[in-house]
Amino acid sequence: MDPLTKTWGALIALTAATTALAGVSGRLAVIAVLGLASLKARLILGRFLHLGAAPGWLSAFTVPIGIWLCLIGAGYALTLR
Repeated sequence: MDPLTKTWGALIALTAATTALAGVSGRLAVIAVLGLASLKARLILGRFLHLGAAPGWLSAFTVPIGIWLCLIGAGYALTLR
C-alpha cells in the first residue's frame, strides 16, 4: 500500500477518534483531543508535506504547534477554577 494512502487512513482514524470524543466532557477529553490534534499535525507535516525529509524543518513546525496546543490546554485548565 502507498505510504500516502496509509497516512490518509491514519488521519481518518484519528478524526474518527476525535469525533468519538465530541460528547465527552472534562479535562481528560480535552487532553485527548489536543493530543489527537498534535498527532494529526505531525502526520500532515511529516508525510503529506514531506518535511520529514528536510532536516530540521519538521521540528521547526512541530515545536511551535506543540507549544500552542499546550497553551490552549493550560488556558482551558485555568477556566475550570
